[in-house]
Amino acid sequence: MRTIAIIGSGIAGLLTAHGLVRAGHKVTLFSDRTADQWRYACRPTGTAARFDPALAYERELGLDHWSAEAPRVQGVHLTFCPEPGNQLLTLTGRVAAPAMAIDVRLQSHRWMNDLVARGGELVIEAVNVARLDAIAAEHDLTVVAAGKAELSALFERDAARSVYDKPQRNLTLVVTKGGRQGFDGVPFLPVKFNLFGSEGEAFWVPSHHREVGPSFNLLFEAKPGSRMDVFEKAKSGHEVLDLAKKVIRDLMPWDHDWAKDMELADENGWLVGKVTPTVRRPVGRLPSGRVVTCVGDTAMLFDPIGGQGANNGTRMAKHLVASVAEHGDRPFDAAWMTDTFERFHAGHGGAAYTFNNILLEPITDAGKELLIAQYGSDGTRDDGRQAVADAFSRNFIEPMSLTPLFNDLPAARAFIARTTGKTWVRSALAGRLGIARAQLRQKLGMSAGHPATAPDATPRVVLG
Repeated sequence: MRTIAIIGSGIAGLLTAHGLVRAGHKVTLFSDRTADQWRYACRPTGTAARFDPALAYERELGLDHWSAEAPRVQGVHLTFCPEPGNQLLTLTGRVAAPAMAIDVRLQSHRWMNDLVARGGELVIEAVNVARLDAIAAEHDLTVVAAGKAELSALFERDAARSVYDKPQRNLTLVVTKGGRQGFDGVPFLPVKFNLFGSEGEAFWVPSHHREVGPSFNLLFEAKPGSRMDVFEKAKSGHEVLDLAKKVIRDLMPWDHDWAKDMELADENGWLVGKVTPTVRRPVGRLPSGRVVTCVGDTAMLFDPIGGQGANNGTRMAKHLVASVAEHGDRPFDAAWMTDTFERFHAGHGGAAYTFNNILLEPITDAGKELLIAQYGSDGTRDDGRQAVADAFSRNFIEPMSLTPLFNDLPAARAFIARTTGKTWVRSALAGRLGIARAQLRQKLGMSAGHPATAPDATPRVVLG
């Protein structure tokens, strides 16, 4: 049995703690807030939508308390607009097993109480560097899973892997109630994406709220200075929601009727901010010379655009717990910390980070070919177009599967041919003809007529 300290009571910290307790270690979790403060006094930390591999680890640890009542997300519906008023294409892709988003505030509350009930120790304390040094002296291993700048700064930014040195989007999250759990034309409950070449991205995530149950997280990823970038000075959740409805009315009118009667789920249910995607080196050196390691957002911080952060953190927590078991009684030195992280990054971690960053950039030629080849997918078909759309959706779950193709046009075309059973040229021609018809309809003042959309979803821009 090893003595292990975890700093932070978010998803990654708590999953690491629970995994290590189950393995028989003496675990102490340090949190700067109580379980009740998490549930009743905190802002949400993000959407935290998790796909089946992450949810499977929660089930394995006996931490799945909400799946019987939480909305079950069965795929992705995407609308791509080069600019407002032009719905170029849609994608409707399925996933094999449902995803879910549970209010992290509810989750941390329950999981902290579960940890104590299972023999873990909980200490309510705000930890600074000096205190961290003392904690590290008392434990065989100390793991930082807290977003505090002072502690994150212990872990050097990996410039080669981090790619960005500033935020790429201005972010806004508002948690709503009263929205219908579904969308006209879409045959299942999806995460609904609206992607704009000029403005940024917006997506609607079905979620389970701490009090009202089925709800929606509305997330806006505004390009700085764009028409979506209107939230920075908002002072309350009600103000954010009012602005959100105006943005939806002006830029995404096909979703306006769905969103117009939504209400704020709770007074704390909103966030406005920004994130610089960052990969950090996994060894933090303390003033005494002792070393600590990190997990979750402290190690790899994602923009929320691809829904990778919570999923990556869960997988990293599981990987770290397994690495502790493999290490036996040997010291947890810097070499072990580095090797543990590098093995994770070489697999899922690096692929997730690359995929997420691809979504922040203008679409590649290979990405265009994939979207064109799937055009016509509606979530019910059993043909090659649907297979490409489903593969695109599954890449959010297993980013190692499709991510390499986004920067490799010949490989993308070979994948299209293999998946559709047709030459990529035939698939591209069919997709382009369908897109051209939709463009003509819009020029004539009609709805685009895309698959899996409401019949009257006529794009328009209402500014002011």
